[in-house]
Amino acid sequence: MTDLFDREFRASRDGGYSAPGFVYPHSAGFKGSAETGREAAEAIAPKLGNLQRLVLEAVNARGAYGLTPEELSDNREIGRVSVQPRFSELKAKGLIVDSGKRRINSSSRKRAVVWVAREYAPLMEGGDA
Repeated sequence: MTDLFDREFRASRDGGYSAPGFVYPHSAGFKGSAETGREAAEAIAPKLGNLQRLVLEAVNARGAYGLTPEELSDNREIGRVSVQPRFSELKAKGLIVDSGKRRINSSSRKRAVVWVAREYAPLMEGGDA
């Protein structure tokens, strides 16, 4: 089994998730080798810490009720494309978890994952969160 750094280094080398020298989720990620994804990751980099903090604070404030990316986007009037990836990064850092609940997005009428702080993680089979 490889550790996170090895996996991310290989993904970066192969046109994957993080720029060389920067490891996802501590830097913005992107998929594939198209330059547009890399450019978007580089553009968000200066705001990344603040956006992750905003998402984490918003999820924590909602307690066990949780939050979807679209709900945060609507409440804070921030584009969903800016906040959605921050949820994935915080999940990768182990700071938020999938609550197991789903709510309908108003824009698409599709179900969305409701994210909660780790302390509200549902108990999994065997008693572990």
